[in-house]
Amino acid sequence: MSDVTSVDRAGAEPAPPAGHPAASDGAVPPGPVPDGPMSHGAVPHGPVGGAPPETPANWPVGYPAGYPVAESDRLTRFVARLYARTPRWVVPLAAVGCVAAGIGYTLLSDPTRSAPDALPTCLLKLTTGLDCPGCGGTRALWYVLHADLPAAARHHFLFVFALPFLAYLFVAWAGRQAFGWRLPELRIGPKLVGGFLAAWLAFSVLRNLPWPPFTALYV
Repeated sequence: MSDVTSVDRAGAEPAPPAGHPAASDGAVPPGPVPDGPMSHGAVPHGPVGGAPPETPANWPVGYPAGYPVAESDRLTRFVARLYARTPRWVVPLAAVGCVAAGIGYTLLSDPTRSAPDALPTCLLKLTTGLDCPGCGGTRALWYVLHADLPAAARHHFLFVFALPFLAYLFVAWAGRQAFGWRLPELRIGPKLVGGFLAAWLAFSVLRNLPWPPFTALYV
Protein backbone atom coordinates (compact mmCIF):
# COMPACT_ATOMS: atom_id res chain seq x y z
CA MET A 1 0.00 0.00 0.00
CA SER A 2 1.31 3.45 -0.94
CA ASP A 3 1.58 6.28 1.53
CA VAL A 4 -1.29 8.75 1.77
CA THR A 5 -0.62 12.48 2.19
CA SER A 6 -2.07 14.28 5.17
CA VAL A 7 -4.27 16.51 3.03
CA ASP A 8 -5.69 15.59 -0.33
CA ARG A 9 -7.21 18.46 -2.29
CA ALA A 10 -10.85 17.76 -2.91
CA GLY A 11 -11.70 17.64 -6.54
CA ALA A 12 -8.07 17.56 -7.72
CA GLU A 13 -7.69 15.88 -11.02
CA PRO A 14 -5.47 12.79 -11.28
CA ALA A 15 -2.04 13.05 -12.80
CA PRO A 16 -1.86 12.26 -16.52
CA PRO A 17 -0.69 8.76 -17.37
CA ALA A 18 2.76 8.05 -18.64
CA GLY A 19 3.18 8.91 -22.29
CA HIS A 20 0.50 11.60 -22.28
CA PRO A 21 1.67 14.89 -23.84
CA ALA A 22 0.76 16.85 -20.73
CA ALA A 23 3.09 14.71 -18.64
CA SER A 24 6.12 15.78 -20.67
CA ASP A 25 5.60 19.49 -21.39
CA GLY A 26 3.76 20.50 -18.23
CA ALA A 27 0.63 21.65 -20.08
CA VAL A 28 -2.66 21.51 -18.25
CA PRO A 29 -5.14 19.11 -19.81
CA PRO A 30 -8.43 20.55 -20.90
CA GLY A 31 -11.16 20.39 -18.34
CA PRO A 32 -12.95 22.45 -15.75
CA VAL A 33 -10.88 24.51 -13.36
CA PRO A 34 -11.98 24.31 -9.71
CA ASP A 35 -13.24 27.46 -8.01
CA GLY A 36 -11.28 29.12 -5.28
CA PRO A 37 -7.55 29.87 -5.04
CA MET A 38 -5.60 28.59 -8.01
CA SER A 39 -3.54 25.52 -7.35
CA HIS A 40 -0.09 24.94 -8.73
CA GLY A 41 -0.21 24.58 -12.47
CA ALA A 42 -3.75 25.92 -12.83
CA VAL A 43 -4.61 28.66 -15.33
CA PRO A 44 -6.91 31.61 -14.65
CA HIS A 45 -10.39 31.72 -16.04
CA GLY A 46 -10.65 33.18 -19.51
CA PRO A 47 -10.17 32.27 -23.13
CA VAL A 48 -7.54 29.68 -23.88
CA GLY A 49 -4.32 30.77 -25.56
CA GLY A 50 -3.73 34.08 -23.66
CA ALA A 51 -6.31 36.05 -25.67
CA PRO A 52 -7.75 39.04 -23.78
CA PRO A 53 -11.27 38.71 -22.47
CA GLU A 54 -14.05 40.16 -24.51
CA THR A 55 -14.91 43.81 -23.74
CA PRO A 56 -18.55 44.60 -22.99
CA ALA A 57 -20.29 46.67 -25.60
CA ASN A 58 -20.87 49.64 -23.27
CA TRP A 59 -17.21 49.99 -22.24
CA PRO A 60 -15.03 52.63 -23.92
CA VAL A 61 -12.83 51.11 -26.55
CA GLY A 62 -9.86 53.39 -25.87
CA TYR A 63 -8.65 56.92 -25.20
CA PRO A 64 -7.58 59.43 -27.81
CA ALA A 65 -3.87 59.92 -28.26
CA GLY A 66 -4.13 63.64 -27.44
CA TYR A 67 -6.16 66.77 -27.89
CA PRO A 68 -6.02 68.33 -31.33
CA VAL A 69 -3.90 71.46 -31.49
CA ALA A 70 -5.95 74.47 -32.52
CA GLU A 71 -4.54 76.34 -35.45
CA SER A 72 -3.65 79.93 -34.60
CA ASP A 73 -5.29 82.77 -36.50
CA ARG A 74 -3.50 85.22 -38.77
CA LEU A 75 -3.11 87.93 -36.14
CA THR A 76 -1.51 85.52 -33.67
CA ARG A 77 0.87 84.19 -36.31
CA PHE A 78 1.77 87.75 -37.33
CA VAL A 79 2.50 88.78 -33.73
CA ALA A 80 4.56 85.61 -33.17
CA ARG A 81 6.64 86.24 -36.31
CA LEU A 82 7.08 89.90 -35.37
CA TYR A 83 8.21 88.96 -31.85
CA ALA A 84 10.67 86.38 -33.19
CA ARG A 85 12.22 88.86 -35.64
CA THR A 86 12.29 91.86 -33.31
CA PRO A 87 15.70 92.66 -31.76
CA ARG A 88 15.81 92.22 -28.02
CA TRP A 89 16.61 95.89 -27.40
CA VAL A 90 13.35 97.16 -28.96
CA VAL A 91 11.10 96.45 -25.95
CA PRO A 92 13.42 98.16 -23.40
CA LEU A 93 13.78 101.08 -25.79
CA ALA A 94 10.00 101.41 -26.03
CA ALA A 95 9.77 101.34 -22.22
CA VAL A 96 12.42 104.05 -21.98
CA GLY A 97 10.39 106.08 -24.46
CA CYS A 98 7.27 105.79 -22.29
CA VAL A 99 9.19 106.88 -19.19
CA ALA A 100 10.74 109.77 -21.10
CA ALA A 101 7.30 110.84 -22.33
CA GLY A 102 5.98 110.90 -18.75
CA ILE A 103 8.95 112.92 -17.54
CA GLY A 104 8.61 115.32 -20.46
CA TYR A 105 4.92 115.86 -19.75
CA THR A 106 5.67 116.53 -16.08
CA LEU A 107 8.33 119.11 -16.92
CA LEU A 108 6.21 120.89 -19.53
CA SER A 109 2.95 120.95 -17.60
CA ASP A 110 4.49 122.08 -14.27
CA PRO A 111 1.82 120.51 -12.02
CA THR A 112 2.91 122.70 -9.08
CA ARG A 113 1.40 125.75 -10.79
CA SER A 114 -1.67 124.20 -12.42
CA ALA A 115 -5.17 124.76 -11.08
CA PRO A 116 -6.75 121.97 -8.99
CA ASP A 117 -9.40 121.36 -11.65
CA ALA A 118 -7.00 121.47 -14.60
CA LEU A 119 -7.14 118.50 -16.97
CA PRO A 120 -6.17 115.77 -16.43
CA THR A 121 -7.32 115.81 -12.85
CA CYS A 122 -8.23 113.34 -10.11
CA LEU A 123 -11.95 112.57 -10.25
CA LEU A 124 -12.04 111.54 -6.58
CA LYS A 125 -10.57 114.84 -5.40
CA LEU A 126 -12.65 116.86 -7.85
CA THR A 127 -15.91 115.31 -6.61
CA THR A 128 -15.21 114.63 -2.92
CA GLY A 129 -12.26 116.82 -2.01
CA LEU A 130 -10.33 113.78 -0.73
CA ASP A 131 -6.82 112.80 -1.78
CA CYS A 132 -6.70 109.54 -3.69
CA PRO A 133 -3.78 107.10 -3.18
CA GLY A 134 -1.92 108.69 -6.11
CA CYS A 135 -2.63 112.35 -5.45
CA GLY A 136 0.57 114.39 -5.38
CA GLY A 137 2.61 111.83 -7.32
CA THR A 138 3.09 114.02 -10.39
CA ARG A 139 4.09 116.99 -8.28
CA ALA A 140 6.45 114.79 -6.28
CA LEU A 141 8.08 113.67 -9.53
CA TRP A 142 8.44 117.28 -10.62
CA TYR A 143 10.22 118.15 -7.37
CA VAL A 144 12.46 115.07 -7.66
CA LEU A 145 13.50 116.15 -11.17
CA HIS A 146 14.37 119.55 -9.68
CA ALA A 147 16.34 117.92 -6.82
CA ASP A 148 13.94 119.15 -4.13
CA LEU A 149 13.47 115.95 -2.13
CA PRO A 150 11.81 117.54 0.97
CA ALA A 151 9.08 119.08 -1.18
CA ALA A 152 8.69 115.82 -3.10
CA ALA A 153 8.29 113.85 0.12
CA ARG A 154 5.78 116.42 1.34
CA HIS A 155 3.54 115.73 -1.66
CA HIS A 156 3.88 111.93 -1.77
CA PHE A 157 6.24 110.30 0.71
CA LEU A 158 5.69 106.70 -0.45
CA PHE A 159 6.37 107.61 -4.07
CA VAL A 160 9.71 109.16 -3.17
CA PHE A 161 10.54 106.13 -1.00
CA ALA A 162 9.73 103.62 -3.74
CA LEU A 163 11.28 105.57 -6.63
CA PRO A 164 14.90 104.33 -6.18
CA PHE A 165 13.74 100.69 -6.04
CA LEU A 166 11.54 101.14 -9.11
CA ALA A 167 14.39 102.78 -11.00
CA TYR A 168 16.80 99.96 -10.12
CA LEU A 169 14.28 97.28 -11.14
CA PHE A 170 13.77 99.03 -14.46
CA VAL A 171 17.51 99.39 -15.14
CA ALA A 172 18.16 95.74 -14.21
CA TRP A 173 15.34 94.52 -16.46
CA ALA A 174 16.24 96.77 -19.41
CA GLY A 175 19.93 95.93 -19.16
CA ARG A 176 19.23 92.21 -19.08
CA GLN A 177 16.86 92.41 -22.04
CA ALA A 178 19.00 94.70 -24.22
CA PHE A 179 22.60 93.94 -23.28
CA GLY A 180 22.50 90.72 -21.25
CA TRP A 181 23.57 92.39 -18.00
CA ARG A 182 23.36 90.29 -14.86
CA LEU A 183 22.77 92.82 -12.13
CA PRO A 184 21.89 91.59 -8.62
CA GLU A 185 18.16 91.03 -8.42
CA LEU A 186 15.94 92.45 -5.72
CA ARG A 187 13.95 89.64 -4.16
CA ILE A 188 10.41 90.96 -3.82
CA GLY A 189 8.10 88.38 -2.32
CA PRO A 190 4.35 88.41 -1.69
CA LYS A 191 4.84 89.48 1.93
CA LEU A 192 6.85 92.53 0.92
CA VAL A 193 4.32 93.51 -1.73
CA GLY A 194 1.45 93.03 0.72
CA GLY A 195 3.23 95.12 3.36
CA PHE A 196 3.84 97.95 0.88
CA LEU A 197 0.20 97.94 -0.25
CA ALA A 198 -0.95 98.00 3.38
CA ALA A 199 1.34 100.96 4.11
CA TRP A 200 0.03 102.72 0.99
CA LEU A 201 -3.55 102.20 2.15
CA ALA A 202 -2.75 103.53 5.63
CA PHE A 203 -1.00 106.55 4.10
CA SER A 204 -4.02 107.22 1.89
CA VAL A 205 -6.31 107.22 4.94
CA LEU A 206 -4.06 109.23 7.24
CA ARG A 207 -3.48 112.03 4.74
CA ASN A 208 -7.22 112.73 4.65
CA LEU A 209 -7.69 113.06 8.43
CA PRO A 210 -8.56 116.64 9.41
CA TRP A 211 -6.36 116.73 12.52
CA PRO A 212 -2.74 117.71 12.92
CA PRO A 213 -0.14 116.39 12.21
CA PHE A 214 -2.01 114.48 9.45
CA THR A 215 -3.13 117.73 7.80
CA ALA A 216 0.50 118.23 6.69
CA LEU A 217 0.11 115.21 4.38
CA TYR A 218 -2.90 116.66 2.56
CA VAL A 219 -2.05 118.00 -0.89
